[in-house]
Amino acid sequence: MDKDNLLKLAIALWGEPAQMLMAIEEMSELTKAICKAFRAEDMKEVTVRERIMDEIADCKIMIRQMEIIFGDADAFEAYKLQRLEDRINAHIASHEVNHE
Repeated sequence: MDKDNLLKLAIALWGEPAQMLMAIEEMSELTKAICKAFRAEDMKEVTVRERIMDEIADCKIMIRQMEIIFGDADAFEAYKLQRLEDRINAHIASHEVNHE
């Protein structure tokens, strides 16, 4: 079964409200894993990195379900990426001016 059909089946089985709550839970777990990484002696430690990657995978699955429920966010993502690029370019330009 392809990914989207599997995710649609999960939404149909457990319902949109339950999957929305699950998305919140998974994002919270990612937040917690990232916070714990700052307390780790070595942020590059394999177990720390693997825990974060595991939580990222859960969030990606839930984000795709949110896109299935609410609609694709590609246009919003493209706008925000352009805005980020503009900010980065403005930052670089302002630092080049300050160092001349």
